[in-house]
Amino acid sequence: MSESPVVPHHIAIVMDGNGRWAKRRFLPRLAGHKQGVDSLRRCARACAQRGVAVLTVFAFSSENWNRPADEVFGLMELLAMALAREVPELKKDGVRLYFVGDRAGLSPKVQAGLAQAEAATAGNDRLILNVCFNYGGRWDIAQAAASLAARGEPITEASLQGAMGLAHVSDPDLVIRTGGEMRISNFLLWQAAYSEFIFSDRLWPDFDESALDEAIAAYSGRERRFGKTSEQILSAHPQSMPG
Repeated sequence: MSESPVVPHHIAIVMDGNGRWAKRRFLPRLAGHKQGVDSLRRCARACAQRGVAVLTVFAFSSENWNRPADEVFGLMELLAMALAREVPELKKDGVRLYFVGDRAGLSPKVQAGLAQAEAATAGNDRLILNVCFNYGGRWDIAQAAASLAARGEPITEASLQGAMGLAHVSDPDLVIRTGGEMRISNFLLWQAAYSEFIFSDRLWPDFDESALDEAIAAYSGRERRFGKTSEQILSAHPQSMPG
């Protein structure tokens, strides 16, 4: 009988391909983003069912402000609608929401919505869902260094780690990017130092439970050495070696 796959504690996803999904169907790009929200709901539920403790998703990058103004406006409206619709369900499913990113660039209405969603789910512990919104990996490192400098604290690896936007969770074990592109696009530059990467050709709205299971199975077969040799890993954790 085959062994059960090793489930990552923390999965991070670059949710790419919403616009192309819509274009292939002769729909406006925003329709793809709406479908992407549905895919995120499915993915979060599937992660919780499979024992994943943390899911972090890249929803809106600091570079996305350069997109057409009508698309950016539509994304902000979609966020507001998604919060109103999804937060009660997420709360019921035991999901705790965190929004990670530069809130100073967001409208007061959006900022209030994010804070309310975090407060409403603060008591949940089945799955932590980090939504990176108006986020960039370089911004995260710079803001962490700036906050330490402002407090007069030494800047070390440990202190930077504690000042990062994702200081409340461990680093991702697995980073998935959908949409067929093979780059990380300024996502979790610090935190993904030793993550395993999987690049999927599926567009994000098509990324379903079977695609998640495929990614987990592929991760389960990887040997994570963190700078050590295979022999060191084997002697310390004989059960961790892939079959």
